[in-house]
Amino acid sequence: MTRLLASPARQLAALGLLLLAVNVSALAIHVPGAEVVGSAADSRAFVGVVLLDLVVYLLAVRTVLRERLPRAALWTILGVAVLTRAALLLAPPFLSTDIYRYVWDGQVQAAGINPYRYIPADPALERLRDSDIYPLINRKDYARTIYPPAAQMVFAAVGQVSHGVTGMKLAMLGFEALGVLAMLAILRGAGLPEARILIYAWNPLALWSFARDGHVDAVAIGLLGLALLARTSRRYGLAGALLGAATLVKVLPVAVAPAFVRGGRLWRPILIGAAVIAVLYLPYLTAGRDVFGFAGGYGAEEGYETGAGYWLLAGLGHLGLSPPSLLRTYLACAGLTLAALALRIAFGRDRAPAPDAVALCRDAGILAALTTCAASPHYAWYYPWLALPAVVAPAPALIWLGAAPILFLIDPFNDRFLWPSLVFVPALVLAARSLWQARTAPQAALPQGTAR
Repeated sequence: MTRLLASPARQLAALGLLLLAVNVSALAIHVPGAEVVGSAADSRAFVGVVLLDLVVYLLAVRTVLRERLPRAALWTILGVAVLTRAALLLAPPFLSTDIYRYVWDGQVQAAGINPYRYIPADPALERLRDSDIYPLINRKDYARTIYPPAAQMVFAAVGQVSHGVTGMKLAMLGFEALGVLAMLAILRGAGLPEARILIYAWNPLALWSFARDGHVDAVAIGLLGLALLARTSRRYGLAGALLGAATLVKVLPVAVAPAFVRGGRLWRPILIGAAVIAVLYLPYLTAGRDVFGFAGGYGAEEGYETGAGYWLLAGLGHLGLSPPSLLRTYLACAGLTLAALALRIAFGRDRAPAPDAVALCRDAGILAALTTCAASPHYAWYYPWLALPAVVAPAPALIWLGAAPILFLIDPFNDRFLWPSLVFVPALVLAARSLWQARTAPQAALPQGTAR
């Protein structure tokens, strides 16, 4: 009996129930009607819940990667993933108000108006204002929408059938489910344990970002998962098209493009991806140069124009150095490093070749992580996409970076270096450890558990 209770499958089920209980309990912290966590006491309580969420998740990932689980464990994993998302779905957003802009943009398009033409407060849109959505739109008095055309098309489609946040969140979870199904297909095709889908499906940051707050990044995750599946199936044109569409939801996915053209299969995915991007912009070109929306203003607000928005430069600022004076150097070094890595991945050869799916997801994960860390956004929902390639190529730093930024859901110090260091410093340590292990034992660079 003791051995039965201690079996890996039982351990995983217990961790799943704990994850569900923790997330449901966290709902009680939110004061109905409040847009943020609330008081200082509530914030401290939320930090405790977030940390417990992260610990439970990492223990579950450890179980999946180290233990041999029965096939039935997949149903436990998917069941917990669905139940936890369902529990968070109907609760109102309270860590972000972005979803209200999504709904607004959808309603603007449903009225036959280009969403890039007007700010929400413009008198031309007065007839569209309501008491549920309009008052909660952020930056409504001065900012045009920032979301690219592929995201806008999703908003428009949802706007035809729903006028509220629940419908929009359901759409986001639908795209997220596509990403999960695509990664399951990749795992099966590569002969890897299907239980690894837990690395994304139980990610607490994905749970809160998409089921609770409905961020559009879920659309990019779904499209990226489908793009990875198309690439592993050697459907290069389709992979390029899907990656192009993902890029016009959230710009960051373009960073993984070199992984898709690895091995000289260059022109088809690049040309088709570029064509998709151009075509998706066509319906919105009546807005002229405003078709890029609030992108420039957003960079200024986030401190990217002064350098204070970058984690490393913010840290140097604490040492008395000036982020603005170092900004060009930082951008040049980051750009050259990423360019060199992109060329190495696109045209290089492995000393220890890995299966195609593993190599693709490994390279995509490296590119995604370095690009995201170089930009170092302080919004948590920019990071869950890193957990997607980690399902197939589970690098410790990638798993950490895909989930640990759940800590960014609060900012107790209002500082771009001190609190984020709790995420970035361990990630650097984990990456350095993996590099050392790969250097001393090349075969160890291959993911563990490649056989069922």
